[in-house]
Amino acid sequence: MILFYGLLDDPPLTRAVEAARAAGYEHLVIDQARLARYDLVCGTGLAGLVAVDGRRVPLAEVSAVYARPLELPAAPGDDLAARARAAAFHRWFTDWLDWADALVVNRPLAMESNGSKPYQAQLIARAGFPVPETLVTDDPEEVREFRAEHGRVVYKSVSGIRSIVRELTPDDESRLHLVRGLPTQFQAHVPGRDVRVHVVGREVFAAEVESTAVDYRYAHRDGRRAELTAYELPEAVTERSVALAATLGLPLAGIDLRRRPDGAWVCFEVNPMPAYSYYESHTGLPIAAALAALLAGARTTVEA
Repeated sequence: MILFYGLLDDPPLTRAVEAARAAGYEHLVIDQARLARYDLVCGTGLAGLVAVDGRRVPLAEVSAVYARPLELPAAPGDDLAARARAAAFHRWFTDWLDWADALVVNRPLAMESNGSKPYQAQLIARAGFPVPETLVTDDPEEVREFRAEHGRVVYKSVSGIRSIVRELTPDDESRLHLVRGLPTQFQAHVPGRDVRVHVVGREVFAAEVESTAVDYRYAHRDGRRAELTAYELPEAVTERSVALAATLGLPLAGIDLRRRPDGAWVCFEVNPMPAYSYYESHTGLPIAAALAALLAGARTTVEA
């Protein structure tokens, strides 16, 4: 039995559910927006069952879970008791994901490596991928020295919260004092072509990105475009990507690489809850089908 957990208007989740349905895999969808209507009965240890729309599934029968827990905004007039009930369901269920005797894509504890980009960069480097020269600071003078050393510099959030990568320009000089209140990550600009790699178990799907934007995900905001095409990774990079995801404990991972003009590969970060649907819709890469197959092929007992 496969459990899907998340919001039904979230494309990565819905694509995976559709792929499982098309393949005939037994599954149950837990809609995060309707948790107050569901029951989660806890037993001893990890025992228990989940009741959704009349279906009762013992947790011991769950072989795999694909979870994309997202934050729900509070709506005006929300019933406080219902919200508390939903919050309790969410808290227990996500705690269970860390210890469930099943394949979990991905366990919350494993995803925590992305909570600190500098920390994750160290793990990436240990796994064999070069990472950009990096400075994390709240000192404007250190930023100026870093820029003088490297020339082109980009900056981004230190945390796992999504942020737009921007290039540091002379116009930013008047705002550098702001880093005193918010330590920021600065990196030497890496020339080359972006390649997003999705690792699904031991399968790898790569998409090459052609764009002049610093952050191609938001190219449209700067009046630019991003063209995505399926890309075949060199075997060594494929193996290193699979090994990196495994090292981080992520059955599904979105790895941001850049192929330098000299042929070297640099890794920026690893997304533990990747919005793969964006890349799939632009390239036709069968990521959702591979994810559904991975979940369906999980044995009852899976190593954490």
